[in-house]
This record gives sequence, structure tokens and C-alpha cells, in this order.
Amino acid sequence: MPHESTNRAAVLTEPRTIVLEERPVPVPAADEVLIRVEAVGVCGSDAHYYRHGRIGQFIVESPLILGHETAGTVVALGADVTALAVGDRVAVEPGVPCGECDQCRAGRYNLCAEVVFHATPPVDGTLQTYAAIRADYAFVLPDAVSTEHGALVEPLAVSVWACRKARVAPGARVLVTGAGPVGLLTAQTARAFGASSVTVTDVDPEKLRLAAELGADATIAASDLAAHDAEFDVHIECSGNVRAARDGISRLAPAGMAVLVGMGGPEGLDIPVSWIQEKELLITGVFRYANCFPTAIELLASGRVRVDELISGRFPLSESAAAIDTAGRAGVFKSLILPQS
Repeated sequence: MPHESTNRAAVLTEPRTIVLEERPVPVPAADEVLIRVEAVGVCGSDAHYYRHGRIGQFIVESPLILGHETAGTVVALGADVTALAVGDRVAVEPGVPCGECDQCRAGRYNLCAEVVFHATPPVDGTLQTYAAIRADYAFVLPDAVSTEHGALVEPLAVSVWACRKARVAPGARVLVTGAGPVGLLTAQTARAFGASSVTVTDVDPEKLRLAAELGADATIAASDLAAHDAEFDVHIECSGNVRAARDGISRLAPAGMAVLVGMGGPEGLDIPVSWIQEKELLITGVFRYANCFPTAIELLASGRVRVDELISGRFPLSESAAAIDTAGRAGVFKSLILPQS
């Protein structure tokens, strides 16, 4: 067990109010490990809970610890844990499914209705100095992947799942709409999966500049996409913008595939059925990911996906509110909170 007797936590008590509290250091259950939390990435969902106190049906009704993009070091083992060792650096998969329902048994555990997911009310997240984690959802980081970069394994897993759902294969012409962190990771993942060309759109020239720096073959201002004359085999929508989704789908080649990552609101897409029928298009969504962490870690270790350029700020735990409020701001890609800082 760690020498510290208390666990410092950044706790959301009401919208736009985060306070530091001292709580007991968790005692890991038999199938858990205790990790010293060293890096937590700020996600748009953290910002939404911070600013509004809810996301759809998930409402913050009691104090909540945010944070689910997590990496740290194992400091204690539960009685039954044999696959990990004290001192291992790990990336944490934040959702633990039931393992018994039809979706889990089919390998789609991301769709488990009973999943316990960090920082989704009422489940606490990892903006704390120590956290108890199910051992089989803690993935060892190789020497080639820093602990800070390990915190970005979680959003990279989203990109891996999106590219798998999109069936990105060698030779595919891929369009990614939205050049936020997930869009930039998805563009790189598509290239790693063998795409022959990757095109990225956004409204922000700085994001398009970084997309090109990270290997995009072409960048297009979002307002110009509908008039663009290129066709794509795959469209992965990462902006959450209805127009971007529609414009991207309109540029799909026959038998093309559209995967909606950023969508999630109540808006309809207003897609003509004729587009889908006459080209035999496939349109699907993604919800989190399943069995993607090993691949995401390998992509980082091999250097085929770069994440250091995405880190735009580092904050101590005491400045969690400021860090979370950066999400979505101009010039910000990914802020990290370092609880041990």
C-alpha cells in the first residue's frame, strides 16, 4: 500500500464548482489493483458535466469525481491478481461490463446495459491520487509509451473502434470530418490500417494545420466539403455537426460506409433515402469501444500514431476546474491533469 494515508480527489459538487477533498485511500478488492493516478486526459464529457451537470439521461445528483482517460502505476495488488505486478505502468479502460448479458457474450460489451463506467453518474472517475481498478481492465504500457501518452490510449481506442466499424482496409479512401482529438487520432489510425488517402475537414485552420502535420493527405475547410469533387469509400464523422455528417455522406462512393462518432444529440440527419438506396451505402454509429486497448497501445508504441502534438496543457489536480474548462476552447486539443504534480 502507498505511504500516503489520504487520497486527494477533485470533486464536482455542482455545475462549475470543483473542490479538493481528502478521502481514504481505496483498498483493492481481490480482483483489483490500486494505482497511483499520474495522468488523466480531459474529455468533452467531463466539460459537459462540469458546465451543465448532466449529459442526456445522466444527471449529476450527488458529488462526483470526473475523469476517465487514465494512466498510472500499480502500487498494490488484490489477493487474486497474478497478471500484474507492483510498479507496472498501466492505461485504464474505464468501463467494466457485467460479462453475462447477451451483448457481453456476443463480444459487444460496450453495449452492456449494466456497464460501470468512470465519471458517469453516479460512478466516480479518476481525478484523484489513487484509484482501485479491475485488474483485467488495466493494460501494461511498454517502455516506448510514456505514462502521459498512456492517458490518451482511451480516446485512441475510440478511433480504433471507429476504423474497425468502418472496415478501413488497405486502399481505402477515408474522409474524417472534425479535427478535434478523436478526429486527429482517427485520421492517423485510418492511415495505420492501410488507407490509401486520408482527408480531414474542420472549420478551424489551426486544426487543419495539425492534421496535415500528423499525416493527412488533404485538408478541406468544412464549408467547402459539399462542393468537393472527390469521392470516399469511408466517412468517419467526429465533429458532432449535423451538416458535416450530411456533407460527408453525400461524398461517399457506391458501397461506401459512414460511421458516426461525434453525433449524439437529438437532431435528425435529413439524409435522402435515395442516397442510401442508389449507392447501397451503410451508415452506423459507434458507442465507446470493445477490445481496443491492446491495439491502441501497439499503435502508440510503434509510432504509427502520434499524440504528443495533441497535448496542449498540463495542470495539477488543484487546477482541475481550469483544465476541464479548456475543453472545446480555441487552440486547445487535449489538456492533461497530473494528480501527483
